[in-house]
Amino acid sequence: MEKKKKSNDVDTKWDACLDLTARRVVYSSLGGAFAGLLFFRSPVTRWASIAFGAGIGIGSAYADCSRLFGSSSSATLLPPPKSSSSSSSGCRRVREAWGINPNIDDGFLIQELL
Repeated sequence: MEKKKKSNDVDTKWDACLDLTARRVVYSSLGGAFAGLLFFRSPVTRWASIAFGAGIGIGSAYADCSRLFGSSSSATLLPPPKSSSSSSSGCRRVREAWGINPNIDDGFLIQELL
């Protein structure tokens, strides 16, 4: 039973990682396309800005996925969170400051899996 639960956890992490990668590549490519239309006239430079945006999306998704799977590489510049209680209290303070109900737990999927 424990082995099946462990496999399910890895499957959940892979699903979250693939979803995160797809979203970031698409959104950053669209951002690159918008910037290319705004700043460049040549089609080559517009395609280059789209490729640059896609590269940023892939890189940021790789950094978060490597943190999700617990690799010890220095893929991110940020240190790992010290404890979940400190980050949740920080979220609680932000929610209280913005007038949002602090008892609602609507954390991101990756934060829940870590």
